[in-house]
Amino acid sequence: MTNKNDAYWREKLSPEQYQVCREQGTEAPFSGTLLHNRETGVYHCTCCEAPLFQSNNKYDSGCGWPSFDAPIEKSAIRYIEDNSHGMSRTEIRCAECDSHLGHVFPDGPQTTGERYCVNSVSLQFKA
Repeated sequence: MTNKNDAYWREKLSPEQYQVCREQGTEAPFSGTLLHNRETGVYHCTCCEAPLFQSNNKYDSGCGWPSFDAPIEKSAIRYIEDNSHGMSRTEIRCAECDSHLGHVFPDGPQTTGERYCVNSVSLQFKA
């Protein structure tokens, strides 16, 4: 796992990227630039550019954030129990640099049954 210090991330990332990726923030629903992206390609981590999701796994869940039914490979994602805000959820992070991506829920489509709900600001899309 990439281990960079806080000063490195503050210099590399925009304030919004830093707040979401390094401080486990959340962008406003329906505001992300990648929410309605329908191009074919790969979604990479904003912080370290590790490949995380493929466009053929993206679907419209209606939740307000880009949603995927599976990561590019299971080992690309780190899963952490999250009991904040009075909820029991599973946080997802980039396995390479520990960047916060969003959460995974067991209410996805029949393909996998999972919904990876990801902040647009946590991702870079490459066609």
